[in-house]
Amino acid sequence: MTKDYKYSFSLLIIFLILCFFMNISLGSVNIPLKDVFNSLIGNPTEQDTWQHIILNYRLPKSLTAIIVGSGLGISGLLMQTLFRNPLAGPFVLGISSGASLGVALIILGSGIFSSAFASLFISKWGVTIAASLGSFIVLLAVMMVSIKVRDTMAILIIGLMFASITSAIVSVLSYFGSAEQLQQYIFWGFGSLGNLSWEDLFILCLIYSLGIILSIASIKTLNTLLLGENYAKSLGLNIKQSRLLIIAATSLLAGTITAFAGPIAFIGLAVPHITRQIFNTSSHKILLPAVFLLGAIIMLICDTIAQLPNTDYTLPINAITSLVGAPVVIWLLVRKRKMMF
Repeated sequence: MTKDYKYSFSLLIIFLILCFFMNISLGSVNIPLKDVFNSLIGNPTEQDTWQHIILNYRLPKSLTAIIVGSGLGISGLLMQTLFRNPLAGPFVLGISSGASLGVALIILGSGIFSSAFASLFISKWGVTIAASLGSFIVLLAVMMVSIKVRDTMAILIIGLMFASITSAIVSVLSYFGSAEQLQQYIFWGFGSLGNLSWEDLFILCLIYSLGIILSIASIKTLNTLLLGENYAKSLGLNIKQSRLLIIAATSLLAGTITAFAGPIAFIGLAVPHITRQIFNTSSHKILLPAVFLLGAIIMLICDTIAQLPNTDYTLPINAITSLVGAPVVIWLLVRKRKMMF
């Protein structure tokens, strides 16, 4: 890592820490940064309620934002490199659609169950498990296809077809769903970072860590794939095995994040592009940690904006990620006039 990159990474780490504290400090109740710091190191705060707000709500939410932003950013980077497609994102394999189908079956299809079973299934864990199972089933189907199909682009198309099928089923369920069920499903689709307890966050962290480890193990493979599959084969790379490893890492990250936080838009598609434009490199040894930091920073900023400080309102996180992020990507691409890949 050159000195220039060390300087850039140092700035990103400092900015991430600043965004982290600001995210905890700002909200419907603004808490001074001094009290935020005191609460995190175990010292008493000026008001006891502030400590409760920080430790039981804002700290888990901020950590969730870091996991969601970094995980989706890395997932998008893996998919864009694997498919060599700038429009590929973490949900291009139909993982998000699978999760949406699982949740739709539970919420919109709950009418076929008795009221007792329906209330059990529509609980927080019921929705999370349904989203996880939906993602896993689609992932399993894509991975089975990837073993038999040689062309990587064919997998991309198959993933899009799976997404179309699941979207069609969701549309049918939505047509027959009640207004209350539709509202509940739409609220899940907005995405949320603030619904996770410490137990939920622990489970999310475990699976997320496994996805990160697989991503780090794929760095050499990703750099080799940039030269083209034929050249990668000539270097002795097992394309099918490498492809499965990358798909597994993406699925663990994107599937678990979607299950716990809902489908979060923009981050996975745009963060890798922003990182490439800023760092001006295609080496995944640099891009992977940079995407981790930038994804976490952008997600914290978006969540802080969504909290609407000094008000009792909270905006949908999906709307903020797109409204804040899309213009930034457009500006960067127009300014550079060239998309690095």
